[in-house]
Amino acid sequence: MGINTHTTLTLVWFGLIAVLWIGYFVLEGFDFGVGMLIPVLGTTEAERRTMYTALGPLWDGNEVWVLVAGGATFAAFPEWYATLFSGFYLPLLLILVALILRGTAMEYRSKYGAPGWRKRWDIAMVVGSFLPALLWGVAFANIVRGVPLKADAAGHVQYAGAFFNLLNPYALLGGLVTLTLFLTHGAVFIALKTDGELRQRANALAVKVGLVAAVLAVAFLLWSQLAYSAHAWTWIPVLLAAVAWVASLGMSFLKREGWAFVCSALTLALAVTSLFGMLYPNVMPNIDRSAIGLTVHTASSTPYTLKVMTIVAVIFTPIVLVYQAWSYWVFHRRLSAHLIPEPERGVLDEVHVG
Repeated sequence: MGINTHTTLTLVWFGLIAVLWIGYFVLEGFDFGVGMLIPVLGTTEAERRTMYTALGPLWDGNEVWVLVAGGATFAAFPEWYATLFSGFYLPLLLILVALILRGTAMEYRSKYGAPGWRKRWDIAMVVGSFLPALLWGVAFANIVRGVPLKADAAGHVQYAGAFFNLLNPYALLGGLVTLTLFLTHGAVFIALKTDGELRQRANALAVKVGLVAAVLAVAFLLWSQLAYSAHAWTWIPVLLAAVAWVASLGMSFLKREGWAFVCSALTLALAVTSLFGMLYPNVMPNIDRSAIGLTVHTASSTPYTLKVMTIVAVIFTPIVLVYQAWSYWVFHRRLSAHLIPEPERGVLDEVHVG
């Protein structure tokens, strides 16, 4: 396989990994938003059950995107994977614990009817949604900004900083952007999936939080574009993301929830596109741009590995997309709080937990 073919395949897999992160942010983004909003929008137990029910058939499928993104990074760009996961070990561990906490809350909340039991799992759901929503933004902002890197004796690039190097103003702003974007995206999703007073409150909250997100996102994307982007074309997704977000807020105000959700999803997709565009051809730049960093070429796998991965992706990716689209269609109808039945008594009721 020639050099040009290898270069093409590295570009294809860089783009595919970007697509996987777009899918994760768009789909898991509203999961995180809904999880954080359960005690805010759910003023009654029936409304909180409605919000959990809206997520029930979807949340675990949405998490598959991050698993595939991690696996694709490991296989296509092993040097990137190794440096990223070693340098970002603590925040990624916190995200993993939070995701486990969310899944446990989804499964265990309805196992016992005591209000205290359910309240504790609601808190777990909020914490398990808040941490990833914040830390994913911090992580991606650091990747775009660059981190301290050095080469070891064998020539492998390693992270040379500490945990607190990751908590810089730019990265924290990135975390606040993803946090508020996901909150808004979640509110739009609840407005789309529910009816009655819950739908009205979700629409109103989407507009309010969305305005805060707009201010933060404009500041972050302008900072990113002016300080870290070497490509003029990345202004295009930045500007389109701003237009899509304004349209989403307008549609929420007009109670056109379907279009509001499409526009908020498009905003997230364009924002991730702009960040990956700013990053290319780097995958993990050095904060000192004159020093060694990782690029798609220096971090990639062998040509044969990329070729086999491409064949597998061409076969199975459409199947996964069709299945997930079908699952969303099956569960597309609105939910009303008064139609959600009380959960059945579980075995934990018999042992008087809580």
